[in-house]
Amino acid sequence: MSVSVNLYSTDNTEIKRFLYKYYNSKDIQISNDLKWEKEFKNPIELADIIGVYIDNKEEFKLNMWISLDTDFFLNVTEDNSDKIIRYLFERYPY
Repeated sequence: MSVSVNLYSTDNTEIKRFLYKYYNSKDIQISNDLKWEKEFKNPIELADIIGVYIDNKEEFKLNMWISLDTDFFLNVTEDNSDKIIRYLFERYPY
């Protein structure tokens, strides 16, 4: 089972700036400057990128959506991020 995270922006530099900070690397290659998607085999890995996204929300003009189930996407916001992270650890307790 894999889950995915999607980042969207209307500014063509924001996703790269965010990923540079998240991965602590300048070697990030993305094919579309306005949209980025990554699948994770371990759903708990989403907690890290969600946390970084929320902690830096004011610094970047981004929207984050996650998919835990096929064709169901959930917008990550400051209001629901804590509940999403708790849910990840409850649903995937390994």
